[in-house]
Amino acid sequence: MADSIEKSALPVVAIVGRPNVGKSSLFNLILGRRIAIVHEESGVTRDRIIAPVTYNGKSFQIIDTGGLGISPTQTRKAGKWDLPIREQVEEAIESADIIIQVADAMAGFNELDKEVANLLRASGKKIFFVANKADNPKLENNAAEEFAQIGFKKVYTASVIHSRGADDLLDDVTEDFPDSKTIIYRREDRLRVAVAGRPNVGKSSLVNRLLGENRVLVSDIPGTTRDAIDIDFDIEYHAGKIPATLIDTAGMRKKSKVDSAVEIFSMMRTDTAIKTADIVLFVIEASKDGVTSQDKSIAKMIVEASRPCIIVANKWDKLSGTGDKQLTVQEEIRRTLPALSYAPLVFSCALSGYNFSKLLDTVAEVSSQMHMKISTSLLNKILQQATAKNTAPVVGNAPLKMYYATMTGTNPPEVTIFVNREEYCHKNYIAYLTNSFREAFGYNGVPIKIKLKSRPKTIQPKFTASRNTIGHGPGRIGPGRGRPVPKKRKPQKK
Repeated sequence: MADSIEKSALPVVAIVGRPNVGKSSLFNLILGRRIAIVHEESGVTRDRIIAPVTYNGKSFQIIDTGGLGISPTQTRKAGKWDLPIREQVEEAIESADIIIQVADAMAGFNELDKEVANLLRASGKKIFFVANKADNPKLENNAAEEFAQIGFKKVYTASVIHSRGADDLLDDVTEDFPDSKTIIYRREDRLRVAVAGRPNVGKSSLVNRLLGENRVLVSDIPGTTRDAIDIDFDIEYHAGKIPATLIDTAGMRKKSKVDSAVEIFSMMRTDTAIKTADIVLFVIEASKDGVTSQDKSIAKMIVEASRPCIIVANKWDKLSGTGDKQLTVQEEIRRTLPALSYAPLVFSCALSGYNFSKLLDTVAEVSSQMHMKISTSLLNKILQQATAKNTAPVVGNAPLKMYYATMTGTNPPEVTIFVNREEYCHKNYIAYLTNSFREAFGYNGVPIKIKLKSRPKTIQPKFTASRNTIGHGPGRIGPGRGRPVPKKRKPQKK
């Protein structure tokens, strides 16, 4: 198998055009899966979205961009997103080897299409012009004639909604691309780091600071980020590099405040990003009042997904001059987020870069623990010590008996303990055993899952108190002072 390569070695194709012409639909069709949010509302895509794709044995990167809603030279009367989106589009054009301009065959020629084409020609890049929404032969013929005035020798027609027209386009786009047999892009080898949190806590600013560039849009307006955006980068740690993918997600509001289909899609993408991430950077706002109810809801999602997590208390600069000490704020955050007691807490400031080297070190440390395996003998030694120190309380009619434990999974680490009856174990005792394993093996930022599995009564328990134990512990074998229950004598036959 060939070695994996850096993303810069892959050709880059950018999809550009005015709003609502089907750029994101074409992006999803080329990828063969839904990544970009598609909606009839104009301006849904704001940040540029990049993904690797292989077509007919040739690999490249495809970029989806926001719609250019104003003339490239216009600055007055621009909408609140027009200028930031234009900057993102210009970045995509600069990084691309080939550009696909998309227009709307159903709407026909638009003067803005011509101005976009002139902007693209000025880049000196190779351009392919596509008239999308050509859903019938009549529209195909009209599009070829109507858009010819823009000056392209060939106008490709497509109907993304009918999955038609992309093959002819891609055949020509990838004609000079290298064969994938000589290069392989292995995204699955990268550490997936999702940045999650409620709106306006500084997620996008944190992403830009980690990447060292203005890669995603930053605004005080809630809902600026809509798609879950994957961006590849490297984490430098101990003179080495950890290849990673950073996922910027939409801010999660309360369900009662979600008021549009686009925001519903955004929340679904964020939920998926959390569930599929290797590590979640849970961004909250550093506050002496602790966290909000929405922060607690997001924390619950992370815990239920069993994801490794780092709590990032951002905007520390707002408190640094108020006399509030980090220890006090930390205690309040810990008090209000008990479910994430396993997650390390890092104070930061995305604007100044405060503590970002510590944050990256923490990400690297947590990642090193995700696939750590513990031998069965050592696991059982710690289990024996824990049960000897604190005996399991009796639940129901009989004591809990533990036979042995083994590690049955990683990322997150999963320990299966074989017992006499699962229902005999109190949930508080599970929490005690979890903390015992965490302390013994040094797990930090990684949740530990403990599963109980019932086994037949013929197996002798390894971890019970002695037969002379008095009271209600697991060693109790009869009523009274721990004396064995006398066997009933069978009546003798006369």
